[in-house]
Amino acid sequence: MDINLLVISVGNTRVALGVFEAGELKHAARLSNSDRESWSKEITKAWRMLPESGKPAIAGASVNPKLDDQLEELVLRLTNHTIEWVGEEIPFPVKVLTDEPALTGADRVLNIAAAYEQMQKACVVVDAGTAITIDVCNDAGEFLGGAIAPGVSVLLAALHEKTAKLPQLPFERPTDPIGKSTQQAILNGVFHGVRGMVKELIENYATEIGHWPDLICTGGDAKELFDGWELVHAISPDLTLYGVALAYTNYHLAGEE
Repeated sequence: MDINLLVISVGNTRVALGVFEAGELKHAARLSNSDRESWSKEITKAWRMLPESGKPAIAGASVNPKLDDQLEELVLRLTNHTIEWVGEEIPFPVKVLTDEPALTGADRVLNIAAAYEQMQKACVVVDAGTAITIDVCNDAGEFLGGAIAPGVSVLLAALHEKTAKLPQLPFERPTDPIGKSTQQAILNGVFHGVRGMVKELIENYATEIGHWPDLICTGGDAKELFDGWELVHAISPDLTLYGVALAYTNYHLAGEE
């Protein structure tokens, strides 16, 4: 089954679009949630990339329900197609073993599903966005759960807003292991704090599953945080898009059998 698919992933600060032609990701774009003018243009552009003869479809996942109805109305108007949502019309492609699977973030599950599809063994996915999630699956690909922490932008904003003198900073990798200015001290605290947290959690997960899992990183801050780190197996910025496409493909392939 050749999948020709427009994938939409709705996050806390951005909407990501992916165009899969014959199962291969051909185009990806990220749009600010506040820049509504770009939504129509980019959705139309992405939809036109798909061959009409290939029975194109649209699948999505969301962690920001406030935007879902607006996107559904826009997509229907622009494409005359509805969005099939993972976690609603489309089931997750892996087992979710959390206490309340229905309340577990779709992006977390789909990241793990996409990583496991490539690794075929236990792995950890760190998604570094507005929030940082650090999740793990076992060797059977079952989503076990993980951790949720503030992302770097949230940490930097909190330091500025909750103190009298600390400045608001954009995030960047610190240049000196010892911060010799207030700015470098803040960046060191955030950068090494996040990496230390990730390392500690992976060690905990390894104890639980019995061996060290590979680490896959995604999200807008992943490259700045984790590029070149010896713990990282790969940085995959489009992991969630692949997860949505995987869920769609598995569901519709099963329906054809």
